[in-house]
Amino acid sequence: MRYAYASLQSNPCGTDDYNPVMTTLLLAGASGLVGSHALQQALADERVARVIAPTRRALPAHPKLANPIVDFDDLPADAPWWKVDAVVCTLGTTIGQAGSEAAFRKVDFDYVLAVARLARAHGAAAFALTSSLGANAASRNFYLRTKGETEHALQDCGFASLTFVRPSMIGGERKRVRRLEHIGMRMMRAAEVLIPRRYRVAPAENIAHALIEAALVAAPGCSTIESEALQPAQIQSRRA
Repeated sequence: MRYAYASLQSNPCGTDDYNPVMTTLLLAGASGLVGSHALQQALADERVARVIAPTRRALPAHPKLANPIVDFDDLPADAPWWKVDAVVCTLGTTIGQAGSEAAFRKVDFDYVLAVARLARAHGAAAFALTSSLGANAASRNFYLRTKGETEHALQDCGFASLTFVRPSMIGGERKRVRRLEHIGMRMMRAAEVLIPRRYRVAPAENIAHALIEAALVAAPGCSTIESEALQPAQIQSRRA
């Protein structure tokens, strides 16, 4: 069953029986750090009727969750669960974890674009992506260039609403520790008061919140949420 977009606006008619419209949301990357927070938040959100979370391994069951087991190298193009209202994509890895630049690009570019194109072909109109601070298709840095190229390619997919969330280093407890990232995060937190807000560690739950809100509100056009807007004070002020 399809649902139209949710809205964050207050009761437009001033009536007590106003109910927000509910959304079917596809979440790609639900088993990762940001994705697991996004999944938890989406399942708890009354505006979300159904969450479709394709993964390689099964997730814990939930009444609102559909969890197709997939191979991201061979996604089923005709699966009915692609028919969603909006997509949150938290797919991503590091060059070190992937093992090579080519393997990194497969996840952060090829998989992301495959999900986007299939969801768009089945009618999804909103897409929100975890990108990166400094993403730039013209960057000399392979990581940042790939992130920028992914953003650029997504703009050609035809989404009515497209949002890039660009965190700095992502804070949170990963199932699989990224050693250099862990060391860097500890150093940044120790010197946080001296670091500009834009470059501070962005908590994973805040990134997830920004992604979910972007997908549900579905503001027209292409938007970017930079890392400084993902800090605790900024998130709390927007929730208030």
